[in-house]
Amino acid sequence: MNKILIGIVLVGQFGFSQNKKFTMEEAVLGLGTNLRIESLSQTQFIPGQNAFTQSVKTSYGNALIKTSLPSMKVDTILRPADLGELSPKAVPFMSWMNANEAYFQVENELYKYNFQVNNATPLVKLPENLVYQEFDSTGKKFAYVADHNLFLVDLNSNSTHQITKDGSENIVVGQTVHREEFGIHKGVFFSPKGNFVAFYRMDQSMVEDYPIVNWSTTPAVNKNIKYPFAGRTSHQVTLGVYNPTTKSTIFLNVEGPKDQYLTSVTWAPDEKSIFVGVLNRDQNHLKLNQYDVQSGNFIKTLFEETHPKYVEPQNELYFLNEKEFVWWSQRDGFMHLYRYDVNGKLINQITKGNWLVNDILAKNDKKKELIITSTKDGAMEKHVYSVNWTNGKINRLDSDAGYHNAMANDLGTYVLDVWSNETTPRKIDVFSTDGKFKKNLLTAKNPLAAHQMPKVENVTLKADDGTDLYGKLIYPTDFDASKKYPVIVYLYNGPHAQMNLNRFPASGNLWYDYMAQNGYVVWVMDGRGSSNRGLEFEQAIFRNLGEVEMADQMKGVEFLKSKSFVDASRMGIHGWSYGGFMTTSFMLMKPDVFQAGVAGGPVMDWSLYEVMYGERYMDSPETNKEGYSKNNLMDKTKNLKGKLLLIHGTDDPVVVWQHSIDFLRNAVSEGVQVDYFVYPGYEHNVRGKDRVHLMQKVTDYFDLHLKK
Repeated sequence: MNKILIGIVLVGQFGFSQNKKFTMEEAVLGLGTNLRIESLSQTQFIPGQNAFTQSVKTSYGNALIKTSLPSMKVDTILRPADLGELSPKAVPFMSWMNANEAYFQVENELYKYNFQVNNATPLVKLPENLVYQEFDSTGKKFAYVADHNLFLVDLNSNSTHQITKDGSENIVVGQTVHREEFGIHKGVFFSPKGNFVAFYRMDQSMVEDYPIVNWSTTPAVNKNIKYPFAGRTSHQVTLGVYNPTTKSTIFLNVEGPKDQYLTSVTWAPDEKSIFVGVLNRDQNHLKLNQYDVQSGNFIKTLFEETHPKYVEPQNELYFLNEKEFVWWSQRDGFMHLYRYDVNGKLINQITKGNWLVNDILAKNDKKKELIITSTKDGAMEKHVYSVNWTNGKINRLDSDAGYHNAMANDLGTYVLDVWSNETTPRKIDVFSTDGKFKKNLLTAKNPLAAHQMPKVENVTLKADDGTDLYGKLIYPTDFDASKKYPVIVYLYNGPHAQMNLNRFPASGNLWYDYMAQNGYVVWVMDGRGSSNRGLEFEQAIFRNLGEVEMADQMKGVEFLKSKSFVDASRMGIHGWSYGGFMTTSFMLMKPDVFQAGVAGGPVMDWSLYEVMYGERYMDSPETNKEGYSKNNLMDKTKNLKGKLLLIHGTDDPVVVWQHSIDFLRNAVSEGVQVDYFVYPGYEHNVRGKDRVHLMQKVTDYFDLHLKK
């Protein structure tokens, strides 16, 4: 009898374990905590070698191992004991400087480890107020920004140069500029041999102050930031070049209006000149200019690119050798690669087709091949290819459907491929680019296997112009076709974002699965304006943000309403940032569609958004008065019929708090009831444990207004 009872209990527990529901904490944080997908740690290729390293657990702590290719011979190259008191319990993260040396950080000090002599030596002690740091490619020099100024450490002579002395809140040096648009991701540019360092200098003293209030103290304290609103005064950027030998700085003599944009900063291999993409403020005319390093003088314009809507540089030049480079351009409608000589003569277009290149991973000089990732085999996937830069011959290197995040060694001979698809949580493969070798390093178990997962259906709809629109329909778990279910439409639908990809989990977000487990149909679709579909697809929204996007999303709504199991009287919509703008737009401009909406960090008036992004997609408020008026949500509050919850971070420096505050003022004056919640101290997104609170707030709001 006891055996039978035990058996019943175990079967019951086992059966339940296969149908577990996510807690809200798991839905929000689970993939980073208890539901984390297995992976490998510290996988990196060693410079100049057919070998990679990774960190592995051992009985004495983690160790760094080296795997040689293609033999797969494994050697332990670093143990905690080798670092002594510096790191006695664990090997810290190592960043390779060259084939024999790597640097690591312990507290606020950088060290170099030489693997030939097995010795760690201190490099530089970092100041506590450091905000930026960068090594040169030779590992002999190190730059950092502290106290608003830029410093250079010569590691050979153990000397420190203070490059700038005028840095301040108004004068920003050695950091990203133009609000990280135009592919800008750093502010310091070492020359190839480390003999010079170029840097951004941004004067924002003329930009209007914007208050960000810290409410955690009594009294509250205000800190002004500089926020360049669309159509108003922007900052002024220059490029300095510092010579450590002469201890002098020259600034490039870049002609043109002071508020133009300087992008795609790239050193010539011989260190005699530097290339800069000079983009006008209207963002429709780009010049690729060359400047002399010694004098800063203009040498020549290699070529120009124009477009009636906008030109958007997103990458630096990629040099194939001392005489030729690769330029990224969307001039034929898709982001492709073009081969130029250093005089600006186009040699050939390397890639072409109705797909785009995502990244250049490496080059193989012997074969004259680039190793790239692209959308060639579908906009919802990313794959690894080799392409010959002389004849354009392209060959796919991976073999599995899905989304491949890869790295290649600098010889272009091997690739570490981390990939997943809707049914594969994660696989990590290493393969040779000649197709002769492939080895699986990891096949991760499914951490969601014990949970009740909903059915996810990929759907393709047609926009008004016949363009394919890709969406995902997520069914409620325990689906019953005879029932009527409430619906949540989640959307972003803005530039540089794509919600639907063939990767794990199939839904794209465990919160969608959570909502499906709790009786909702969930719908997510990428309309025109979103990423990875080419220039025409993105530019369809130009000067009229919100209009085409709503038309496309309405195709999704019509699709949902065609389903017998969808209750059209219980539809909700949710999005953040651009998605917050779209959510609010729907609630005000199509007030009969959704019964409830939750808009996070929403843009309410594009004239209150920043210059670079805002003017790219909308032009200026002066030249596009009609467009700014049509999508201004401030004066449309009275149209609201459904229930609308607005959420905003009080410290938001991206979509400033004034957007939702001004909207509330209008709601009050119009006698319109709007629900509102703020997250004190948070910027544009709510992250960490408090995000659980956020998503519970969103879920509770839909439960209140959409569930019977």
